[in-house]
Amino acid sequence: MITVAVLGAAGRMGTHVVNAVGAAPDLELVAALDHSDDVAQAARAGAQVAVDFTVPTATEANVHALIDLGINAVVGTTGWTEESLLRVEEHLRERPELGVLIAPNFALSAVLSMRFAAAAARYFESVEVVELHHPDKVDAPSGTAVHTARGIAAARAAAGIAASPDATTHDPDGARGAVIDGVHVHAVRLRGLVAHEEVLLGNPGEQLTIRTDSFDRVSFMPGVLLGVREVVRRPGLAVGLDSYMDL
Repeated sequence: MITVAVLGAAGRMGTHVVNAVGAAPDLELVAALDHSDDVAQAARAGAQVAVDFTVPTATEANVHALIDLGINAVVGTTGWTEESLLRVEEHLRERPELGVLIAPNFALSAVLSMRFAAAAARYFESVEVVELHHPDKVDAPSGTAVHTARGIAAARAAAGIAASPDATTHDPDGARGAVIDGVHVHAVRLRGLVAHEEVLLGNPGEQLTIRTDSFDRVSFMPGVLLGVREVVRRPGLAVGLDSYMDL
């Protein structure tokens, strides 16, 4: 039995996590904390793992507090940078027995789509990413899109593939979107959507589209539970659920 605390338990994702953990026969929910609650309550409740679905402005501080408390962390909150990840990695050297998983997306279809996109990217001249979410999402582009773009860029660099062709010289309104490691990423915010992403890959005369759709937040729960079960036996920092999926 793995004891679990949920940070951000009253939020849209946190509510689903609380229900999923409570329904899992091998997990025990020992603390459901709101964003204003003291993280130390998780330790007092005896949590082995804390799941963080709070807000980008709080999540790094939460993770450092959890490490100090001796609690493994599974993090779905976005907004992480290379610098903040490095700080967590360095902190974990003080507690080598602990694991931290920071995942931009817990939907298994999204994780697989990111891997498929990275595998395909070396074979196409052009590639762009479009992410589509509900208008209550506070960050753009999404963490999933950033992670996808970085994986694509790394695969293309390793294969010696040139940047996608683009003759644009005038774009005062930013119509070409953000550029993540040389990959264009476009963000759509539209009522009725939940979480969706398309990777568009093109060659002369052909196009490959890789798309993932989450129509309900319940789709993230199998990945969250996988992370909770695995983080206790995988010390160190892991970025992306795929590192736990033996792909």
